[in-house]
Amino acid sequence: MTHREVLEALSGILLGMFVSILATSIVSTSLPRIITDLGGSQSAFTWVVTATLLTTTVSTPIWGKLADILDRKLLVQVALVISVVSSALAGLSQSTEMLIGMRAVQGIGAGGLTALGTVLIADIISPRERGRYMGLMGAVMAVGTVGGPLLGGVITDAAGWRWNFFVGLPIAVAAIVVLQRTLHLPPIVRRRVRIDWAGAILLSVSIATLLLWITFAGTSFDWVSWQSAVMVGASLLGVVAIVLVESRAAEPMIPLHLFRNRTVLLTVLASVAVGVALFGTQVFLSQYMQLARGKTPTESGLLTIPMVAGTFLASTLSGRAISASGRYKRVMVTGAVLLTAGLGLMGTIDETTSFTLVGLYMLVVGSGVGMLMQNLVLATQNTLPLTEMGAGTAMVAFFRTLGGAIGVSALGALLSSRVSRLLADGLAGIGVDPSAMGSGGTSTLPDLATLPGPVRHVVEHAFGVGVSELFLVGAPIALLALVAVIALREVPLGRASGVEQRLAAQAAPTEPTAS
Repeated sequence: MTHREVLEALSGILLGMFVSILATSIVSTSLPRIITDLGGSQSAFTWVVTATLLTTTVSTPIWGKLADILDRKLLVQVALVISVVSSALAGLSQSTEMLIGMRAVQGIGAGGLTALGTVLIADIISPRERGRYMGLMGAVMAVGTVGGPLLGGVITDAAGWRWNFFVGLPIAVAAIVVLQRTLHLPPIVRRRVRIDWAGAILLSVSIATLLLWITFAGTSFDWVSWQSAVMVGASLLGVVAIVLVESRAAEPMIPLHLFRNRTVLLTVLASVAVGVALFGTQVFLSQYMQLARGKTPTESGLLTIPMVAGTFLASTLSGRAISASGRYKRVMVTGAVLLTAGLGLMGTIDETTSFTLVGLYMLVVGSGVGMLMQNLVLATQNTLPLTEMGAGTAMVAFFRTLGGAIGVSALGALLSSRVSRLLADGLAGIGVDPSAMGSGGTSTLPDLATLPGPVRHVVEHAFGVGVSELFLVGAPIALLALVAVIALREVPLGRASGVEQRLAAQAAPTEPTAS
């Protein structure tokens, strides 16, 4: 493919990824208002995000496996339809339960686009050239992930939060049309396969049980209780069962032998840490901006622009540097250092911190993410055989999203517990009964505009301190990503794209053998 043909095909792939990321991220700044309007609690706030991450996590390896055996262009179009239709249905929600359910369905489509986008890029671009294109992909992901909340804030203030769920429809239609017209791949060699449904079910049940325990322990029941013992025990048994099933499955959902690949193992570990640190802290920025600083959804989105800029510039520039030099490890090490340092700096903020400092700290975090996230996928793909490109790529995305899902649940539970204590102590200190917060007491997200001055100050302090502590938890987790990246053994980037490798493999049997 010529450079122009690559860009044309890439435009459809990136449009598809952008609409999926946008559908997921656009509601983050409006979530405090959505949950307040629907009468939800902090747990509901957490689960609106966690439900999407959970189904994305579980479905990603399934999509990756399908990508190795079915028409990838058709699969990515199906994933687009699932993602956007479910998003539109979420916009019609009348309760937090319906919203959480539709977001769960949306995660299935997002899992497909997460897995298939990077696989399709590997199909049409060689590893050596992939760096600069992965930089574009990282930039699109950055704009969608961090810019989505800005757009969501504007839409929420101008037209209402429900319109956030409909904005992706025209972009999705455009992505499907562009993919149909520009993406031309050689046919997959068809073979009889069996989907590892047992592995998929065990994976879903184990992860869901773990996340439910993290969410409800400490509120609905004690951390040390028979309920905790049952749920943790069930999760551990599920993991053991997954290993046994996957080791015997003809077409395992998670090919265990890939863990013998040093690069895959280390990038998976780094991806888990990045997922926890990134998703688990970024999700709660909107609560800091709106409940600790009293900003509107639009203002909340505008204040995240430094993170958008950092991720966009770092992803694009580092991608070009990798394509020019063929070296990726030093870029990833730098990114891990910046991510760890940025999260540590964000852990120092409170409700009185200068927005200039907060913006600078977010710039550092965004730069670290831009240098690290997509390059972990690049390093993995560079060491995978063509027949396992889909499964291996999906595995990295799977563990990154799994880390994010666990991070959101765990940090959400931590924030809920911490904020409840701070609110109770603060309200008692000014002689106000917690019922002044509304029918849900300190467990329901408050509306600052309706609170008297002293109570509002208590709420702002509680969320300012509570959210900053989440970043302090994320910093040492990001440090694990740094350790994993340092341990990586850099492999020279290949110069053949996935399509070229596939065509060469198909032509090999017909070539005469040398005498």
